[in-house]
Amino acid sequence: MTYTYARRELIEPDWRRLPGWAGVTEAQWRDPQWQRAHSVRNAAQLRAVMGGLLADRFYADLLADQEQMATMPLMLPPQMLNTMVPGATGPDLTEAFYADPLRRYMLPVLSDRDPVRPSHPRATRDSLHEAEMWVVEGLTHRYPTKVLAELVTTCPQYCGHCTRMDLVGHSTAQVAKQRLALRPVDRQDAIIDYLKRTPAVRDVVVSGGDLANVPWKRLEAFVLRLLDTESVRDIRLASKALAGLPQHWLQPTVVDGLARIAEVARQRAVNIALHTHINHVQSVTPLVAEAARAMLDAGLRDVRNQGVLMRGVNDSPQALLDLCFAMQGEANILPYYFYLCDMIPNAEHWRLAVWEAQELQDAIMGYLPGYATPRLVCDVPYVGKRWVHQVVDYDRERGISHWTRTPPEGVEPDECAYYDPIGALPPAGIAWWQATRP
Repeated sequence: MTYTYARRELIEPDWRRLPGWAGVTEAQWRDPQWQRAHSVRNAAQLRAVMGGLLADRFYADLLADQEQMATMPLMLPPQMLNTMVPGATGPDLTEAFYADPLRRYMLPVLSDRDPVRPSHPRATRDSLHEAEMWVVEGLTHRYPTKVLAELVTTCPQYCGHCTRMDLVGHSTAQVAKQRLALRPVDRQDAIIDYLKRTPAVRDVVVSGGDLANVPWKRLEAFVLRLLDTESVRDIRLASKALAGLPQHWLQPTVVDGLARIAEVARQRAVNIALHTHINHVQSVTPLVAEAARAMLDAGLRDVRNQGVLMRGVNDSPQALLDLCFAMQGEANILPYYFYLCDMIPNAEHWRLAVWEAQELQDAIMGYLPGYATPRLVCDVPYVGKRWVHQVVDYDRERGISHWTRTPPEGVEPDECAYYDPIGALPPAGIAWWQATRP
């Protein structure tokens, strides 16, 4: 592969190019409440923003997907919608909009989906079985020293490929979502109580949903309680809204609160960082860089990215390196992980095979600093994250891979497997799945 690095200035696309936002001021654009109030939630609102720039067939395609396939509701803050087709011009942007990598996973349409087998036969709504590992409601204890605390089940934006589609977001025509039963305060009390009783846990990922949807005072109070737990040494705050709604993280109330948290963490020698989710270079804009810088200036140790590998979005070395250089070189965001897309329903058109991820990992080595070279990983059901080169048994013909950990007691080895998308298999592999339908 030949890749030539060239430093590129970050650009905030001019939102006024879109008819519905022609009169929006910069002050309005930087206001998180304006962003939330004007988020696109349906096809009619999208049409109001785009005016006549998209053909009717796109809206019909979008509505068909929402009625037949969508596992996540539609929610697009203006900031995120504005990064789609940023340089396209002309009276009809339909084809450019269809091809846009951000549109492909944030605004899926029916024609994107695999027409033969939109879901893998082994796809499940909670593909990582996180709810099975709850030790209290919303607290997944999956690794010996780490837990995942889910504080909220909503986001400012919804990704079509969301691994927590069983719990996060409002129900869709196809998916009646699970619901948390405890009040937020009771759930947080139960989480803290478990951590105090379980000193082997040192690392807490605080997530959801998206932490940008947790009222700041509630979030700050919870993190301070984590910092008051002696065994906790690492705290990771999770928010895609750093890219989708950076205006939230730039609010003085939030920045000042982060500084208070960071100071307590410094005094206790606890590492605290923010983890975000950016999949394409178009998402990395000056506002995103400004928000990341504000977090670091407030005292967070790191801002790190955990992306997802997706076909048509970032499945080439060029796309991955462009994104990583923009994050690392211009936005103070550390490239950290890229995950294979999880085996949720209706996701076959996004997913890559393990061997494709292995080739991508090999191709990007040597360009970025070692500490900023992302690891490409597979999140294996019941097992956890494994680098894509850690596969120990891989049937490439049938697309079945097994990984480096004995299954938990009572779990069959095949329940811990990862399955390549059937459409990426050779003809013999496709025929096997068609014949056996396991």
